[in-house]
Amino acid sequence: MSRVEEIKNLVDETALDMDKFYEKGNKAAGTRARKGLQNLKKLAQEIRLEIQDIKNNG
Repeated sequence: MSRVEEIKNLVDETALDMDKFYEKGNKAAGTRARKGLQNLKKLAQEIRLEIQDIKNNG
């Protein structure tokens, strides 16, 4: 799976949980949404470092 697909899947999953939390008041979905956002942050940082490494080492 490419990095772009990983981000898209994570955003889609998190968006579903955020919708459930904000629209339906599902507190468990809020917890899952926070976890998804944290994972998205972690993945974004990994990709940033990977890009920087490729850029610097050619």
